[in-house]
Amino acid sequence: MSAMAFRAFTQTHVYEKQTAPKEKDKFSIQCLECYDRNVYIGTKDATVQHLILPSSTNRDLSLGQSKTREGRVRKLGSSNQVAQLRAVPLFNHLLVLWDRTITALNMFSLEPIPALKKIQHVSLFEMGDSSLAAQTPVVGMVSSSSRRRVIRNPCGGSGQTGSSEELFPHNHSRQCVIVASVGQGEFFLNGPGSLGMFVMKTGICQRPPLQWPQEVLAAGVCFPYILTLQPQVLSVYSMVDQQRKQTVSLSGAKGLLSTSDGVLVFTERDIFSLRLVPLEEQIQALVRHERVEEALLLLEGVQGRRPLDSYKELQKTITCLAGFVHFYQQGFSKAKDLFITGEVDPREIIRLYPDMQSCLSEDFQSQFDQANKARDLQVLWRDDSSTFHHYLGFLGDFLRAVRGTEQGLGCIEEVDCALLRLYVELGDSENLQQLVAFPNECRLDHCVPVLERHSRYFALGSLYQSHGNKTDAIETWVKIADGLHKDPSCSDIYECIVLTLSQLHDRDAVWKFADWTLKRNQEIGVQIFSKRPPDDQFETQDVLVLLEKYPLALLLYLEFLIHGLDSEEGGHHDRLALAYVTQTLQEEEETDLRETRGKLQQLLWESKFYDVSTVYKRVKSTTLHTEKAILLGRTGDHSQALQVLVHQERDLQAAESYCCRAAQGRNSQFRQDLLLTLFQIYLSSEDLTSAAVDLLNNNPRVFTAAKVIQLLPASWSVQLVSQFFVGSLRETLHQRRMARMQKALSQAELVRHKVILMQASKIKFRLDKGQKCKVCQRDLTGPQFARNPQGELMHTSCAGFLSS
Repeated sequence: MSAMAFRAFTQTHVYEKQTAPKEKDKFSIQCLECYDRNVYIGTKDATVQHLILPSSTNRDLSLGQSKTREGRVRKLGSSNQVAQLRAVPLFNHLLVLWDRTITALNMFSLEPIPALKKIQHVSLFEMGDSSLAAQTPVVGMVSSSSRRRVIRNPCGGSGQTGSSEELFPHNHSRQCVIVASVGQGEFFLNGPGSLGMFVMKTGICQRPPLQWPQEVLAAGVCFPYILTLQPQVLSVYSMVDQQRKQTVSLSGAKGLLSTSDGVLVFTERDIFSLRLVPLEEQIQALVRHERVEEALLLLEGVQGRRPLDSYKELQKTITCLAGFVHFYQQGFSKAKDLFITGEVDPREIIRLYPDMQSCLSEDFQSQFDQANKARDLQVLWRDDSSTFHHYLGFLGDFLRAVRGTEQGLGCIEEVDCALLRLYVELGDSENLQQLVAFPNECRLDHCVPVLERHSRYFALGSLYQSHGNKTDAIETWVKIADGLHKDPSCSDIYECIVLTLSQLHDRDAVWKFADWTLKRNQEIGVQIFSKRPPDDQFETQDVLVLLEKYPLALLLYLEFLIHGLDSEEGGHHDRLALAYVTQTLQEEEETDLRETRGKLQQLLWESKFYDVSTVYKRVKSTTLHTEKAILLGRTGDHSQALQVLVHQERDLQAAESYCCRAAQGRNSQFRQDLLLTLFQIYLSSEDLTSAAVDLLNNNPRVFTAAKVIQLLPASWSVQLVSQFFVGSLRETLHQRRMARMQKALSQAELVRHKVILMQASKIKFRLDKGQKCKVCQRDLTGPQFARNPQGELMHTSCAGFLSS
């Protein structure tokens, strides 16, 4: 679309001067002024004509409801043209520049104002803003003198002449001077080099200049536009981006006048109105022609000077429309940002996609006319699946971005339903599962058929679960596990069922699926009871009754009761021990029994709650000799326990380990007694002599040499047990030395404490040479001494004698 196709102004023919039939007609419009419905014409033959425009809505002169009426006429003289007209509504004055003089007339009667003096030697002038806030109203006027070739600013109140300030030098002998008020103390002037200059009354330029064509006859300001007039054409330039936006052909045009809502352009006998198109319409027109950046720039540019009541909503609308433009150009990243910034209703995007409109509620009404574009997506859906796939990807990105935000919460059901359909269409199992497994607002009546139609039964179960329909979810998954439903997207459906049952508060539902779960896998299935939250445990006895048919599950559940819930109930410990025994005996033929048997032995050693006799009856006739020994030891019969380990289990290492384990938490004497018992068992068998020697030599610090000597056979040589005696002697010497050292350290510690006590008491004692002990009367020669309660000094040994 070319720049000329955009219209900022609409043109209307306002007035045509009819030719006089008899006398020679000298009528020729030279200048105009306008205030409200009042238009004033200055002619070539020194005449001022008052016109009254028709009354119509928003001054829309194209409606043709009535014609422009001619009002009063004032003849100023016999010759010379009227150069300028300016209305001062504050005082109902009309300022007329004629014959290089400014005269004030009444706006309605066109009679002169006698109280106001004429201003002479003026080539042009321009009015500034009126200060209505001042106590004395002031009218600012800028005038140009051809004598001094300067633009000056005479200021006055009620027509009194004031001071002036030079603003801008000019040299326009060949071209007319153009001065237009922009407002707020700013004027628009034609500068050198075909430039339009924006100049403040202080002489400062706050905007970049406007480059315009040569031979400009006049220029006007209708924010946010500058209009320039040439003999055959009027050009419209934007003050926002300095670009030309519109051209209007006007043959024979001589000048123009800015009004509140546009400009009036005149030829010698005609007046045309160019009315500003409402800014909202301009902006929307730019967007419709996909000039969205230009539309946003215009919207931002006018907000500061002409605030729009619906600015925020309009900005959102324009931003959204800009997003649609980028969307259809496949500028998806920019489109998403604009849709989010413009807070577009997500349903506006959903409705563009074929097969997605069923996600929307029937009462949704679109705010954007995108019907034709939607058909474009329909074509892509049918003919270009690759491109349409990119559009589907964008839909997912956008809906994920707004889901959970204020923008998406208003239509969360539609968003979630659309995402579900989208993930199904794209085969995106990961995102689909994440959507349905967590809290969502998918409508079941819409989404269930979609998932069933595409065999997404795992996701269907998750959807049921997230909506609180736990039983439906499990039944759906059970059908997958049993092969009634085919869904290749899931590989661990059984574990999912178990996890759900372990978190299910509905006890009846758990019991309903418990047998199915345990029959399939006892080790995992028992987790429906053992993985439950601590505050949601089932009645223990009910579970134990159920698990009687599933021995492995029973064993695991008993482990959970004892190790997980710290059960101290003897029956649980008994059942677990017996279950370990049963499993161990069943696995005897297997190569690796260490795990189960290790658990059994640990339980027998550590548990205080099982009945020893009950378990012993079970293992007594079995080959579980180590377990029998542990049980005998729990009854205190350590000698018999060691006999079983040595003669039945035939594991000497196990026997020695038994002594260490049984002595844990007991004194050293108890351990020595156990080892002595084992030593005597070794001595009772000739084939265990070597084991007896090794037991002594490996534990010289444990055995007391005196007791060992009493048990040694007479046939043993000293050399045979020399290692033991050497080690025992060294240990004895070491212990004695350690005892003496400990005693010395204790004495030193006692002295240190006495010194601290003496220092704390701050009592000094003087020991002179030759001083006698109070008890034995011998000299006190050493540094140690004692003192009785009377303060008399004595030897420490004598003090002990007194106390005894």
